[in-house]
Amino acid sequence: MKTAAAARQQLGRVLVVEDERDVADLIRYNLTKEGYDVVVAPTGSDALKQAREVHPDLVLLDIMVPQLNGWEVCRRLKQDADTKNIPVIMVTGRVEEGDKVLGFEMGADDYVTKPFSPRELLARIRAVARRGRPGDGEKKAHVQIGDLEIDRYRFEVRMKGRPVDLTPKEFEVLAILASAPGRVFGREELLDAVWGRDGFVEPRTVDVHVARLRAKFTAAKLPAPGVETVRGVGYRFRDPSAA
Repeated sequence: MKTAAAARQQLGRVLVVEDERDVADLIRYNLTKEGYDVVVAPTGSDALKQAREVHPDLVLLDIMVPQLNGWEVCRRLKQDADTKNIPVIMVTGRVEEGDKVLGFEMGADDYVTKPFSPRELLARIRAVARRGRPGDGEKKAHVQIGDLEIDRYRFEVRMKGRPVDLTPKEFEVLAILASAPGRVFGREELLDAVWGRDGFVEPRTVDVHVARLRAKFTAAKLPAPGVETVRGVGYRFRDPSAA
């Protein structure tokens, strides 16, 4: 079984560039709880060094950090062939329009102003990360793993050739998980992918839908789908090759 640390690395590594310890600790706590691997750099120079060494999937960058400010850090990251494709979100108390414009001109992918809610920051991270994975947003039309078959065109789920009646949300949760066996999806990530901007939905909604889709297989006297709970993180579909 994979460790929690392995699950976090699978979800993504975030480099947080922030010199205020309380803010850095708040971001680290919320991202780690969600399932991300977090590295903190307190200065601009350290940020450039860490970006080259740990190869983060995304950088959260404060503007007013010592040694090199955030604008210069962003400019250098985007000019370096080894780091130019790393998405950068500026997280700062500077709210003037000119600051935002300069941030985007330096290559920033998004701009979040302080104070911010942890949930908003997580939503921005997921959105920018999706844009950074060109083919990731494409949904597979047909998925077959062992006896489980999912057909998006027909909106059908079959186990051993027998249909299983799922709601649209249950169908989508199962289809997303089954499309990437072994990959761990955090609750917030599934929430964002399945429910999108449909109101204010709690993360535990995902747990309810997973429990219901499992129950429907049981009620039909069929083998349960390979949806596994990763405690404290979210869910994954069992990778047949790892069995």
